[in-house]
Amino acid sequence: MRRTALLAAAAALVAGALAWPAGAAPGAPAAFVHPGVTVSKGQLDFTRSKVNAGAQPWKGAFDRMMAGKYADLNRTPRPRAVVECGSYSNPDNGCTDEREDAIAAYTQALAWYVTRDERHARKAIELMDAWSAVIRDHTNSNAPLQTGWAGSSWPKAAEIIKYTYTGNWADAGRFATMLRNVYLPEVINGSNSNGNWELSMMEAAVGISVFLEDKASYDKAMAKFRTRTAAYVYLASDGDLPKTVPSQNLNTREKVVKYWQGQSTFVDGLSQETCRDFTHTGYGLSAISHVAETSRIQGQDLYGTDVGERLRHGLGFHAKFELGTAAPGWLCGGSLKPGLGPITEVGHNALANRLGHAMTNTGTLTLRGRPAGSNNLFVAWETLTHGDNPG
Repeated sequence: MRRTALLAAAAALVAGALAWPAGAAPGAPAAFVHPGVTVSKGQLDFTRSKVNAGAQPWKGAFDRMMAGKYADLNRTPRPRAVVECGSYSNPDNGCTDEREDAIAAYTQALAWYVTRDERHARKAIELMDAWSAVIRDHTNSNAPLQTGWAGSSWPKAAEIIKYTYTGNWADAGRFATMLRNVYLPEVINGSNSNGNWELSMMEAAVGISVFLEDKASYDKAMAKFRTRTAAYVYLASDGDLPKTVPSQNLNTREKVVKYWQGQSTFVDGLSQETCRDFTHTGYGLSAISHVAETSRIQGQDLYGTDVGERLRHGLGFHAKFELGTAAPGWLCGGSLKPGLGPITEVGHNALANRLGHAMTNTGTLTLRGRPAGSNNLFVAWETLTHGDNPG
């Protein structure tokens, strides 16, 4: 019996390995979990209990959120039919308004959950309804990235409101149609630009797919996410050169080095954009953590795969230099541009607190940045929602 059981277990492992070869994407869940985009009901309940008990750092994080512009109940949405965003949001025809209204909707949804003050739920709905009634397109060179940024925040807000607010959201269907027709087509096919673009776009695509319960889009987005994550953060196990995205045709060492901002020495945790600047690298690492967290909530824990290893090493590598370690000459010519932003809480909580990895530099940087605020693009209030959160 014992030998039979062992053989059965081995067969199951082999079947699993064959079903999900290295780099493959997990399948969509049989039934989607709601609320389930980056933050779960268990995490929201933990946050609410800590804030209401006056416990730190959650109470301080909540107070910071509530003192800012995104929690303002007098906020007036500023939707437009066509959002035009050029490089670095120049021109900025609705770009900032859209991103910040989306963050505000998420902020108001969090405020509703913690306080149960229905005014916040209604404000979140007002913001979502205003945009779903008007927007039709994103244009100019930054359209894919802009859609990814705003499209990452909208479903986080919508998930909380749809699945926890007992009041009426009459136009929830129109909001879903907006995500399906305006946002998802712009992001689902990915990008061959710098890696933070596609990672943010896949974050939006995964979150939107959860809200729409669209299994095909979820699987497509997750597959692109797995490929791009492997091509964004280097591990020594990748070999002499980083992995690449096939559609980019980076088929020589010269092309790879150029794409990696001229960096020719590769070490664990180095990012494709490290030598560009830490701010854009932070966007990429943040998106990786958000998709991993959503996937975990939906039943497939990517933190135990190469995604988690790349995120762990990526955070640790950059945190060390963000904390002041001087760059060696082989790294970006000895010159770095720090500025990761408030992006470490989700990954640190998952990898250090939940899985027990030693992440000294990331932990130090996380504590130094508390309570984490917003980068005003697609990251917001992660000490509140994920700081030391066991949910």
